[in-house]
Amino acid sequence: MPWTSFDTWIVTVGALTAVACALPGCFLVLRKMSMMGDAISHAVLPGIAIGFLLTGSRASVPMFIGAAVTGILTAVFTQWVSKFGRVDRGAAMGIVFTTLFALGLILIVRASDYVDLDASCVLYGAMELTPLDTRSVFGWEIPRAVLWIGGVMLANLAILAVLFKEFRLSSFDSSLADTLGFSSNLLHYLLMTMVAVTTVAAFEAVGSIIVIAMLIVPPATALLLTRRLIPMLAIASGVGALSALLGHVAAITIPTWFGFDGTNTSGMMATASGLLFVFAWFFSPTEGLLVRLFHYLFGGRALEKPPEPVSG
Repeated sequence: MPWTSFDTWIVTVGALTAVACALPGCFLVLRKMSMMGDAISHAVLPGIAIGFLLTGSRASVPMFIGAAVTGILTAVFTQWVSKFGRVDRGAAMGIVFTTLFALGLILIVRASDYVDLDASCVLYGAMELTPLDTRSVFGWEIPRAVLWIGGVMLANLAILAVLFKEFRLSSFDSSLADTLGFSSNLLHYLLMTMVAVTTVAAFEAVGSIIVIAMLIVPPATALLLTRRLIPMLAIASGVGALSALLGHVAAITIPTWFGFDGTNTSGMMATASGLLFVFAWFFSPTEGLLVRLFHYLFGGRALEKPPEPVSG
């Protein structure tokens, strides 16, 4: 199948989405809060539906605002349920995100009575269609999704660049951060805001399910390859972008081997990121299964050695 500019734009949207997700995702992984990304990505559904029902329009801004607010409230509600309900954080996340997700599905079905809204696209996006919706920028027709998720990616990059020291300190030692005058709670909610906004921006391309893979799998892969924070951010971004390219190529080629036209790009993108994780898990020079197996057989070391701590 010949490669066209349409394919290039699809890969560009996927790569920008993956990088935008990987940046805050690294801090979710380091803070052992990976499931918070899952919770937020599901809980934004009622915000999207409410934004549409209040305005009667599928314009991006009202739905974006509604979803972002709901995502932030998910983090707040989780904290409240954990603190005042005296349950652990995992149970609190389960209570909050399942309730909001169910409410969101009900509202999505309600909204679909008035607009052509495919519930399946809510779950895994419609990346293949993003090049059809364009905006003119200095005479160039650029997909709106590129401008949208690209802007969020640059915002995430700018926030982490300005507050890198504070995020690094609060991720490794929140008590020390508070002692030095950096509010760990404020940084926590800022990170949750970044995750919520990124999730909403990625919603059109990869939906509420695949975005979880983009938030967690590239950072987890990077953590197998390095124990330093800045290289981890760079590797996670590279793995995410590579997943977008490999995923789209696989989506338009592999199904043809079996007589089908193609398959969902975002799904293959998540599959590619998972395969890259497996590759890193086997062949990482320090944490790889094969290296540890070699040391176990010939060096007398334990196969299950504890991982080295991550440093800034």
